[in-house]
Amino acid sequence: MWIKQCSIFRLPETPAAAELEDALDNARFAPCQGLDWYSEGFTPPSAFGPEMVHAVADTLLLSLKREDKVLPSGVVRDVLADKVAEIEAAEGRNIGRKEKQELKEQITDDLLPRAFTRSSRQYALLCNGLMLVDSAAASKAEKLLTKLREALGGLEAHRPRTRATTRALMTEWLLRGEAEGGFELDAEAVLRGHGDVAPEIKVRRQDLTAEEVVQLAKSGKTVIELGLVWREQVAFTLTQDFALKRIRYLDVLIEASQEQGGAGAAELADASQLIAARNLTAMIEELAGYLGGWED
Repeated sequence: MWIKQCSIFRLPETPAAAELEDALDNARFAPCQGLDWYSEGFTPPSAFGPEMVHAVADTLLLSLKREDKVLPSGVVRDVLADKVAEIEAAEGRNIGRKEKQELKEQITDDLLPRAFTRSSRQYALLCNGLMLVDSAAASKAEKLLTKLREALGGLEAHRPRTRATTRALMTEWLLRGEAEGGFELDAEAVLRGHGDVAPEIKVRRQDLTAEEVVQLAKSGKTVIELGLVWREQVAFTLTQDFALKRIRYLDVLIEASQEQGGAGAAELADASQLIAARNLTAMIEELAGYLGGWED
């Protein structure tokens, strides 16, 4: 499981695999029924087994599935127009706004059980006291956390809070022209100015040590996203909310997963889950160190 973006949560205590398995099995996904607009529930995360939690060594993978009914507004509008015309012709009167709304609701209820559905899945990877949800959008990640808390009857989980802000660290590294430790500057950044209408400047595929880029930070703009490479293994974009976007696993990790997984698809999936989880959590912990450490 190569997560390509993630929101991070710290877990003071990680639930045991058996506990998670039972809880998620009781919160299993069921398709939309009748007048439901959507349905959510947990589903086996691996294509190679029925388990609700896919455990590989010290890593746990789980998946939340959502199914939405798709009922285009244009379809409802056309059916409503035909119905209104039919009633007005048959009864020789105009249909008022209130009655039109009631007809619209009746038509929607009639069409909804026959509507097409669209499904999506979201994954969470638990390892080394962290939960990585495969969305950089906090709102989406929080939805999975909410469903997980409901299934478990509660779960202590916190968004990452560090003593220094990622904005301050990213701006410092850009001004310095280099990162620290196992981190290197990559080739993209987003800087934001100050004021009520703060302009944003996006730098893509450029040398971040170039004077024209550094000058943007010197002029008072703050870095809110920064492309980084960690130990020649992972390239990613760090955001001001301590989320990771556009994660790319470099050749050394891809080759390691192929060596560990061998020729079997299931074994390769397990190897990628283990390598991604351990390296991402190690990278996050190292990054937190440069941010002054975690705040309890």
